[in-house]
Amino acid sequence: MRVHHRTLIVGGGIGGLAAALACSRAGTQVELFERSAEFTEVGAGIQLGPNGVKVLHDWGLKDALAGVAAFPDRLQVRSAMSGTELGVLRLGAVALARYGAPYATIHRVDLHAMLLAALKQQTDVRLNLDRAVTRFVQHEEGVTLYTSDGRAAQGDLLVGADGLWSRVRQQLLSDGAPHATGHLAYRALVPQHSLPERLRSGQVTAWLGPRLHVVQYPVRGGEWLNVVAIVHGRMDGDVENWDHRANAAELRRSMAATCPLLQDLIHAIDHWRLWALSIRPPMGGAHEQAQGRVALLGDAAHPMLPYLAQGAGMAIEDAGELGRALAAGGLAQALEPPRDVPALLRQYARKRWQRNARVQARAIRNGQVFHATGLLRWGRDTAMKLLGERLLDLPWLYRGGRSSSFRATP
Repeated sequence: MRVHHRTLIVGGGIGGLAAALACSRAGTQVELFERSAEFTEVGAGIQLGPNGVKVLHDWGLKDALAGVAAFPDRLQVRSAMSGTELGVLRLGAVALARYGAPYATIHRVDLHAMLLAALKQQTDVRLNLDRAVTRFVQHEEGVTLYTSDGRAAQGDLLVGADGLWSRVRQQLLSDGAPHATGHLAYRALVPQHSLPERLRSGQVTAWLGPRLHVVQYPVRGGEWLNVVAIVHGRMDGDVENWDHRANAAELRRSMAATCPLLQDLIHAIDHWRLWALSIRPPMGGAHEQAQGRVALLGDAAHPMLPYLAQGAGMAIEDAGELGRALAAGGLAQALEPPRDVPALLRQYARKRWQRNARVQARAIRNGQVFHATGLLRWGRDTAMKLLGERLLDLPWLYRGGRSSSFRATP
């Protein structure tokens, strides 16, 4: 008897769409639930290392990515206070030769639209909008998902890809809410032609200063510049919303002691959006990635601070590994009786949690290093000048990966 194994996915962001695409390509039916009335993404940039780009290429999205992304030739680290160059990592052709895929920078909206377009070309995919999920029930035959409109959906497995404030995670792990870091992120996207020529850029630049840093890079084929400034502070209002209107004057006051070129960039941009960064500790075991017939993916499983630029990359890697696990488990063969789905999800979790934990820990550590003061700041700058690319290049990360031993201080 032939059956059609069904994957239920909660969340229609980048992680959810990537999971849906991977599971569909693995041969399962997919039903996705998004609480918003339409598929949208907030305007912001994303850096994608070769590890994430490889997965997109494997999904046949090489040309689509090339049409919307930028591919910087270098990543430069500078002192936010003096403007001095501290170190450089070669990207472009060097990254392609070294890791088999380029380093890309892309508008979040463009990545989301690219994944959605690819997903709509897949058969056996159903996309449900304006369907908030309230709870799920696991049972011997599968999992049942209940939505706020009183309806229920049946599946063989459930993937929670509903972000930092995941409802699926809360029911599965009951581990409370994320906690605030005390860091505020101001972000802006501006057309490069609207900036003075000396402020335009085709590379990634990270400006490091005491209790602050700024990252800028091109998106949309280099026509736009994405700028993110992170400072220490508190924000009033809904911390779950990462798209608050920001006060440009407050950011400019925070940057008042930085070098003239960086101040010129900040003053050239009038419209900023703001969100308060929240976090969870690095993953402590495979049980945080999957239990029974329920798996977590992306920020629902391992929210990451943006100090390693790997939040989207790890979600895409998760999706790729989940798709491989389902395909290897034979779900695409649609045979009765059903395959051992919990065993397949345990395999997925074992291959992902340690790498995710390592990236989470490294991002937290990077935040401490980026915002260092005193002797630690001096040591950082000195080491960067002496070692440069040897410090900035991360082969263990950019090669992509299956599981690797997790060390608390990689």
